[in-house]
Amino acid sequence: MAELGRLSKEKAISTERLPISLVLDALRSMNNVGAIFRTADAFLAEKIWLCGHTPCPPHREIEKTALGATESVPWEHADNVVELIRNLKNKNIKIFSIEQTLHSTPLEKLHSHLSEPCAFILGNEVYGIKQEAIDLSDEVFEIPQFGHKHSFNVSVSAGIVLWEWFRSRSRQKKSMLE
Repeated sequence: MAELGRLSKEKAISTERLPISLVLDALRSMNNVGAIFRTADAFLAEKIWLCGHTPCPPHREIEKTALGATESVPWEHADNVVELIRNLKNKNIKIFSIEQTLHSTPLEKLHSHLSEPCAFILGNEVYGIKQEAIDLSDEVFEIPQFGHKHSFNVSVSAGIVLWEWFRSRSRQKKSMLE
């Protein structure tokens, strides 16, 4: 791990995290929750909010895919996603839903929001994000898809969103230095 430049668990816990959070709204799969923890750890996401009946650590089914990331990524449970969104907005955190809607914005246009702390809402594996949460969002982003199914697994969506945010932010910082 040292050769790869990986942070120790202790260092990962204490290091400054990026101003991006994930809000998991009513997920049902512990494997998805664990995979999202692991991906959030890789990108140093600030926090994961587990809303409603989304499974919470500690649980061995979550750990199967999290591989210890539940100990390095800050997380908190919130009973109500709508109340959570209102609280986050009061702290000047931009709220972005990842959902397919009539007026959603392609994810590649995310670059215009990179200077602000933000939280991305990811919804239930079958039903998506609650309409009330979408209505409170500052913007709804959609991941472009071209195949028959037109849906990604929620943990895959989390990875795509975190990578796009990180990639766009890195490009933005690089162009500012030039």
